[in-house]
Amino acid sequence: QVQLVESGGGLVQAGDSLRLSCAKSGRSSDNYAMGWFRQAPGKEREFVATISGGGSTYYGEFVKDRFTISRDNAKNTVYLQMNSLKPEDTAVYYCALSWRGSLAQRADMYNYWGQGTQVTVSS
Repeated sequence: QVQLVESGGGLVQAGDSLRLSCAKSGRSSDNYAMGWFRQAPGKEREFVATISGGGSTYYGEFVKDRFTISRDNAKNTVYLQMNSLKPEDTAVYYCALSWRGSLAQRADMYNYWGQGTQVTVSS
């Protein structure tokens, strides 16, 4: 069993930065992919970024070099650095784990999900 706990969300102004963290506990392995998704009120869950077990990354089109996903396997933690935040980035952000190990862009590729952390960007 795996547990994922997100942190780092909050209320910021447009143009500010935030770093989200997702701490993993439970089954030990480095061969897993991690991803970040987000869901705004009334909208479907949206892919944000993914990082493979080997450290390759892939981002959603809307990111446009503003976000960076990274991982620290020694700390069992994945991060999402978000810069130049916009009001449209307001959403609940979820981290997820995929035992596939390779880049995973679809929600159905993931095996475990965190509870989410709220990010609110004011204009």
